[in-house]
Order: sequence, then structure tokens, then C-alpha cells
Amino acid sequence: MERPKVAPYLTVSPAAAAIAFYTGAFDARQRALMPAVDGLRIAHCELTINGGSVMLADFFPELGHTRAPLPGEAVTCSISLEYDRPAEVDDVCARASKLGAKVETAPTNSFWGTRYAALRDPFGHRWILNAPLES
Repeated sequence: MERPKVAPYLTVSPAAAAIAFYTGAFDARQRALMPAVDGLRIAHCELTINGGSVMLADFFPELGHTRAPLPGEAVTCSISLEYDRPAEVDDVCARASKLGAKVETAPTNSFWGTRYAALRDPFGHRWILNAPLES
């Protein structure tokens, strides 16, 4: 599989727990994993989610270039997952919620013609779920 031309790179701690969450909630598949030299953190992980790539790593404060989201903090970007069927939005939202995500917008039929939901994962990242409404 070729890597997409654009892929989000998340700073998340603990990364191992995030990988487990994304696997359970979004059916992620691990493509690459690089442990940190300290043996405690993950320096790099690439996941395939819904046909795209999401990369992530633990927070490395000693490098000082990124940080994980703070609890309750407004996010500056969201990750959008596009599905083929409205039922997939409902299913993914339900799974993510059971695994600890906070649902911000429950699955609903939007005025712009999609089945839409928004949630915040347990690590502070915001995910948008969309699927075209069946006609």
C-alpha cells in the first residue's frame, strides 16, 4: 500500500494505549512501530485507518517541539474519517464511545447530506465521522 500524500501525525501519551484505542475504535492496522531508545515510549507508529495513514508518537518534552493535547482544551484541528454507509458512522461512534471517547455530536443526518458524528478520543484528539446519506 502506498502512503497517502497527506497524513496527520499525532502526539499522544501514552502512545501504546492510543494504538490500542484506535485499533478497537477505528479498526486501525499497524504498519510500522519504532520504540524509543528509553524503552518506555514509542518514537513512531504508523496506522492504517479507513484506507488512510495516521502516524503518532509519545510526547518527548526533551525535544520541545510538540505536546499532547491538554484535557478539556479546544483543539486546533480534527481528523475526518469518510465512510461509505451511514451505519458505519453509527457503529464506529458506538465502539469509540464504549472505549472511552467523548461523543461531541451524536450520529445525526446533517443538513449538508451526510450522516455525521464528532467525538474526542481519550487522548484529546477530535475525530469527525461522515458518510453520504443513502437515497
